[in-house]
Parts: sequence; structure tokens; C-alpha cells
Amino acid sequence: MKPIETARLRLRRWQDADRAPFAAMSADPLVMEFFPAPLDAKQANAFIDRLERHWDARGYSNFALEERETGAFVGLTGLLDVFPEAPFAPSVEIGWRLARPFWGKGYAREAAEAVLAAGFAEHDFPEIVAFTAKPNLRSAALMQRLGMTRDPADDFDHPAVAEGHPLRPHVLYRISREDLEGR
Repeated sequence: MKPIETARLRLRRWQDADRAPFAAMSADPLVMEFFPAPLDAKQANAFIDRLERHWDARGYSNFALEERETGAFVGLTGLLDVFPEAPFAPSVEIGWRLARPFWGKGYAREAAEAVLAAGFAEHDFPEIVAFTAKPNLRSAALMQRLGMTRDPADDFDHPAVAEGHPLRPHVLYRISREDLEGR
């Protein structure tokens, strides 16, 4: 996917200057509340490296988000292939993660709408999915605002989260090209 500019954001490939703010964001327990654990700097760097390999192999991945006005690192939004063990694989998922100073400004929605539009315009995806741990009501609400729909029969236990862990149950949302065009 090509870089994207929205009214307030620049969505682009990762740069070395993104590593420190991404590591800080990924170490924040509130940002990582609905993940099994925060990431340390080594894990955060490995995550960026994995995203860049996905870009090279597939032509899409998670973008680094930057505020156009200030150049500040905001977080990430983009598309990834879902993990192969997912009951809905193969599929492409949209995801987002924003640093706390940028919460509540509508940036996640602005970036996600741009990624969905570009993803369907540039690729032949029949649908794009999103999923989150069941207690993550903020992300689920954003999925709904994006026009994504949920069938509770599609909800699943994430295989990478330990049995009995409160974050193991996940909800799944979907949006098709037709759903997006019909909005």
C-alpha cells in the first residue's frame, strides 16, 4: 500500500526514529491493557522488524502514524495477514494501537477509515476483519463505528493467550468491500 495522508495524519512505512517512541508506547501498561503483556524494547524492535518483513512480502502491513502538524509519533494502524491458527484464516485484519497522549482525538478512526479504503482500493480482499479481547470495549466500539459487524458465533478463544486468562476470549468483526461502499 502507498503512504496515506489524512486531514491530520501521515501513514507511512517505519523509520528508525519510530523505534524509541514505539517501544515507549508498547511498554505502557494502559496502552497494552488488552494484550497479554507490555513489550520490552527488544520485543518492540522485533515487532517493527516483523511489520517491515510483512511489507516486503505482501505489499501491506501496519503503518507508522505521525501527526502531520507536529511530526509526532502517534502509533500504528494497518493491515496484516491473520495468524494461521485463527478459525477465520486465511484473512486480513486491520489493527491499531495509539500512544496515550493521542487517545480521544479521533485519530484511530481517521487512520482506520483511510486504511480500509486504501486496502480495498489497492488489493482484492473480499473482506477485512478486526478482533480484540472481549473486555476491550473501546476497540469493539471503534469497529462498530467503522461499519464492521459482529456475529457472536464467530467469537473465538485466541490460541496465543493462556487457557483461563481473561483476555483469551475474543470478538471478531468483519467488513466487506460492498459494506464499505454502501456506507
